Amino acid sequence: MLTTANPSTSVVPTVLYIITLCLGAVALFLFLKMRVKAHTAKAAVAKSWVSVFFILSWLAASYAMGLSAFAAFIGGGLLFGLLGDIWLDLKFCYEPDNDFYTKMGFLSFGVGHVFYCAAVISGTVEKFKPIAILPACGVALVAALVVYFGEKAMKLVYGKYKMISTVYGGVLFFMAAFAFFSALFAGFSQNTHLVVMAIGGALFIISDLILSGTYFGEGKNRPVDVVTNHVSYYIAQFVIAASVLFFK
Repeated sequence: MLTTANPSTSVVPTVLYIITLCLGAVALFLFLKMRVKAHTAKAAVAKSWVSVFFILSWLAASYAMGLSAFAAFIGGGLLFGLLGDIWLDLKFCYEPDNDFYTKMGFLSFGVGHVFYCAAVISGTVEKFKPIAILPACGVALVAALVVYFGEKAMKLVYGKYKMISTVYGGVLFFMAAFAFFSALFAGFSQNTHLVVMAIGGALFIISDLILSGTYFGEGKNRPVDVVTNHVSYYIAQFVIAASVLFFK
């Protein structure tokens, strides 16, 4: 359980979080300036720096508040998010290995969502309610079925990535729904941090929906798609990192 910080020390992690958030926003702006022009190794490096800042924001949020199991699992999820960022950008820099890097990106983000789900279980106040699993599974199943059978309706062509996209889609929607329903059944007022996680998960979904069009659709790799995809994704990760600030 997270230790309670006194008022003077509890301000410190919030201030440090805001500083890392602002630095991350600057890094994101610089990355997008490069990325909308072309996929390059320099852009990939710049992107990794944005990811480093959401890791730093998690460290800032955890500073002086005690490293709880909840915070540790959030950190693990963010770390796999950073790895996923690297894999997916390498696919554009080394096209002969496109397939390998794409699958590693899916895998890294999927493992990251498993860490986030572990954070929900370990961080529910006062006690985790297993009943939250049922509606979350329902949401995940519907999402997976839409991905698998809605390919034509969404004007996407998954090709050999159809099954991995289906599984990942289910995991992604499960994570966001799991955080929400866990907070619902255990009490919103006592579990604000889970509500924050659910908001981050919803933003993650928005980002990946845009990314699906970029990867598997036609004419959806415009600058506006690139910008909205990355902005919603990085806001999602920074919001999830911020959930540590709300865990009392």
